[in-house]
Amino acid sequence: MTRNQLATCDLDFSPLFRSMIGFDRLASMLDAQPAAYPPYNIEKTGEDSYQISMAVAGFGQDDLDINVENGTLIVRGQKKETSKDDGKTYLHRGIATRAFEQRFQLADHVEVKDARIEHGMLNVDLVREIPERLKPRKIAVKQGLLDALVQGGAREALNPTKAA
Repeated sequence: MTRNQLATCDLDFSPLFRSMIGFDRLASMLDAQPAAYPPYNIEKTGEDSYQISMAVAGFGQDDLDINVENGTLIVRGQKKETSKDDGKTYLHRGIATRAFEQRFQLADHVEVKDARIEHGMLNVDLVREIPERLKPRKIAVKQGLLDALVQGGAREALNPTKAA
């Protein structure tokens, strides 16, 4: 293929992104949005499992709020007010503690399984669980009653010793 043919190639890769990542419209949303605070990674950890990791240094367990509303994972961080007179004198404050809200549109059948904070990282585990009724299944083809009788009669005609 030449460069011009590739440029005019009109292929829809959205089903590929959905099956690889598990999030609808995720690739285009990530490309369209500016850098987010706090920074985060989305990792595929298994066949149907994913992990969102967010750098939340300076935030504690009580400062974070995680909810799922209408298929959207919402992670909010709000540093609890500390006394201005906590006895500390800062020469430089470089650890960001500003409030934030991150939203992630979850694909169908993706559930939040766990959330934990470790070493300044918030890890949210997600699993895609497709209900049994939506999974592909094989349907056995049975022989009709009339066909079974016809074939049974044909066997008896070919084997008269069983009939006697």
